[in-house]
Amino acid sequence: MRILPNLAAMIALLTGNFLHKTPTKVIVDAGGVGYEVHISLNTYTAIANLSAGSLHTHLKVAEDAFTLFGFWEAAEKDIFLKVIGVSGVGAGTARMMLNSLKPVELAQAIAQSNIKALESIKGIGKKTAERIVLELKDKMQAAAPAMATNFGTLHNTVEADALNALLSLGIAKAGAETALKKAQAVSAADAPVELLVKLALKNL
Repeated sequence: MRILPNLAAMIALLTGNFLHKTPTKVIVDAGGVGYEVHISLNTYTAIANLSAGSLHTHLKVAEDAFTLFGFWEAAEKDIFLKVIGVSGVGAGTARMMLNSLKPVELAQAIAQSNIKALESIKGIGKKTAERIVLELKDKMQAAAPAMATNFGTLHNTVEADALNALLSLGIAKAGAETALKKAQAVSAADAPVELLVKLALKNL
C-alpha cells in the first residue's frame, strides 16, 4: 500500500484521443488503453470540440477505488489540489466548486473572503466556506492575478492589471468589470493601467 501515493504522483498528464465526452467525464484512449477521467464543466467546455489532447491529471487513491481527475489547464489542477487539501473538503466537492465558478473566480472569491459566493455552491455550507477561506486565503491572494491572465478571462495584460487593482481595493468583481468597461469606452486603446483605474473608480 505504501506505493499507492507514489502511483498517484506519477500520473500527472494524459495524452490521447477523446473517445467519449460528457460534461462530467471523458474517455481518453492513451496507447490503446481507455482511461475514464472525471472533469469539470470548465474542462468540458475547453475540449468539447476537440478529438484529442492532453489533460493534467490527479489520481485519487482510496481503499475501494482509484478515481482519475483531469484538467485542461494546469492552473485548474492547482486550485483543485489546494481545495482538497482543506480539512473536510473532498474531490467531489472540489469539482462541484469548479463546476459552479471558473478557477479564477473561485480563487478570487477565496482571496476576497467572499463567503456568500462560496455558500452559493451546492454542498458548501457557511462553516465549510469559512474554513476554506481561513486555510487558503493567503495562497489564493498570491495566485489569483496570475490565474486571471492564464485563463484568458481578460483581453490583455493592461486590462488584467487594472481589474486586479480594483479588486485589491475591495471592489466586487461584477462592479469592477462594469466600471472597467465604461473606462475603456472613453479611453484610448493603449491607455495605461493607472488611467483605466482612475476612470473606473469614477464610474463606481
